[in-house]
Amino acid sequence: MINRVLPYEGLLHEVVEHNGVLYIGGIVPEDTSLDMAGQASDVLGQLSRLLEAQGSDRSHVLQVTIFLTKLSEKAAFNAAWKAFFTEDTLPARAAIGVADLGPGVKLEMTAIAARRT
Repeated sequence: MINRVLPYEGLLHEVVEHNGVLYIGGIVPEDTSLDMAGQASDVLGQLSRLLEAQGSDRSHVLQVTIFLTKLSEKAAFNAAWKAFFTEDTLPARAAIGVADLGPGVKLEMTAIAARRT
């Protein structure tokens, strides 16, 4: 069974669940005036809230894809990342440089997570 939740502006569902696996669509920062560290913390906080709402948590994240407008700011992103995940719960991840994500948006993130059992 496929469960689609939290529709976003008629374009996508923020989370799609299939067989206990959560597929989380692109998350962008709510406050684009923040620097990279702030935007990263914002996005990771949104991820945490989405996971909790779907019966999961950060320790169940399997894979993350991060899109960064400036790869030179990856260290600032990594600092927020390390504050969010513990070493034993780090998911697989990829970081990809992109030209533009919209006005003031420095990153976008997608994730795949398991539902808590």
